[in-house]
Amino acid sequence: MSRFLFVVPPLVGHVNPTVGVASCLAGLGHQVAWAGAAEALTPLIGADRTIYDCAIGVREVHRPPELRGPAALKFLWESFLVPLAEAMVPGVHAAVERFAPDVLVVDQQALAGALVADRLGLPWVTSATTSAELVDPLAGVPKVAAWLAELLGGLRARFGDPALDGDPRFSRSLILAFSSRALVGPTTTGPVAFVGPSIVERPSDLDVDWPSGDPDHPAVLVSLGTANADAGEKFLTACAQALAKRPVRAVVVDPAGVLGPQPPHVRLRPRVPQLRLLAGADAVLCHGGHNTVCESLWHGVPLVIAPIRDDQPIIAGQVVEAGAGLRLRFNRASAEVIGAAIDTVLAEPSYRDSARRVRDSFTAAGGAPRAARLLTELAAKAEERKSA
Repeated sequence: MSRFLFVVPPLVGHVNPTVGVASCLAGLGHQVAWAGAAEALTPLIGADRTIYDCAIGVREVHRPPELRGPAALKFLWESFLVPLAEAMVPGVHAAVERFAPDVLVVDQQALAGALVADRLGLPWVTSATTSAELVDPLAGVPKVAAWLAELLGGLRARFGDPALDGDPRFSRSLILAFSSRALVGPTTTGPVAFVGPSIVERPSDLDVDWPSGDPDHPAVLVSLGTANADAGEKFLTACAQALAKRPVRAVVVDPAGVLGPQPPHVRLRPRVPQLRLLAGADAVLCHGGHNTVCESLWHGVPLVIAPIRDDQPIIAGQVVEAGAGLRLRFNRASAEVIGAAIDTVLAEPSYRDSARRVRDSFTAAGGAPRAARLLTELAAKAEERKSA
């Protein structure tokens, strides 16, 4: 049996997909551990898991909500991703020494895992928890691409194997993409294996359900994710205004409590058990976060997407191209525009039909069990090479 070390950042959406894959590996008799911030990991994977604590105290920094485009990207890398890599390297190195993994499974934003693996000559796999970077999003901005390449080269020179010239975001052995070709389309990196979303029921003490009312009224979920509360007040207000005027049953995720009292058919909650609600949803209005989009489409639910920054415009474009939703401009979406978009995806069957086609492609991709099989095959090949 083999040993797999998952290296992850302290970000919910990047940890959740690893849980199902790790569970499948454990079910096959393999040993699994995580390297990351224990404080962030424990609530998501359980206190009984093997965790090697790395980057204690490093968390995603607050980004000014007005930052967009290259400015937002620059802030993300310089203020969070590079410091995170620098802070995690010693802990990941210690985890490798103690756990002795056969393969490292490295989130594309936990660069320390790739750097340490390359320096030690260990096989590693990319866990691509968003598909945006697989389609070369910086192709149209070569100066930004060159800046990022120089930044990554500096990290490799300091912490990785300077003799290698690969991108630490992308494994040369295997890239696990938690989406499908039907949604993403052609990619510019490789070797990519589309395995579909890795979705397992997550532990939750939240007791949130759809508002009572006419069961024939459609159920609409509104969520801007866990990291956009500072940017979302105006947009959430417009969403609530649009929903208040419509015969729907709605749940609006309002983590910062920016909204006032709403009519009975619009329920406000700071957090929700998203997977449970999606099982009964008819439409989702969101920011285009990869997990929310894929979890919605996993349930065959069409979307209205108002991307804010980062990978979200690319994910929104994928959904529109697939015919599974509509895209709005986040800063310009009035209650009237939002309401019209909701009406359209609810009334026009093609959006739900397209969402179900993507759902079927996710199912066919194999999910966490296929990801686990690919990892075990890679570990077996690595062991054969060592024994040769």
